[in-house]
Amino acid sequence: MKGSYTLLIELKKDQDIQIGKLGKISFKKGCYVYVGSALNGLEQRINRHLRKSKKMYWHIDYLLQHAKVIDVFCKESNTKEECMIVKSLDEKLSSIHGFGCSDCSCSSHLFHGFKDDISSVIFELNMCRYLF
Repeated sequence: MKGSYTLLIELKKDQDIQIGKLGKISFKKGCYVYVGSALNGLEQRINRHLRKSKKMYWHIDYLLQHAKVIDVFCKESNTKEECMIVKSLDEKLSSIHGFGCSDCSCSSHLFHGFKDDISSVIFELNMCRYLF
């Protein structure tokens, strides 16, 4: 399967976290949503994010050492739609500048906000829950 996905993430407490070469970022406790895509194995990409033991490669890997994925949504597609998803989230949530967007022109692929606000955007985008 090919497509885009969102990880709904919970951080239990305020923390300063070193995010690879991006540097140390101050994260507030609460809900975050990360947007990604995988045009060569969506299930494998999502399952990699869910594993605790892995090589640190993407910005999200560093955050997930301190936070927990509480839900996953995906949208099947043969084209990259992650930047369109980001645009919808950016209208309603605050972003973490520079996070997860080194391969596109978006300002971020990670957003912080209330769970209900995140869920409403995901619902509007007709994304499907990924069962794990």
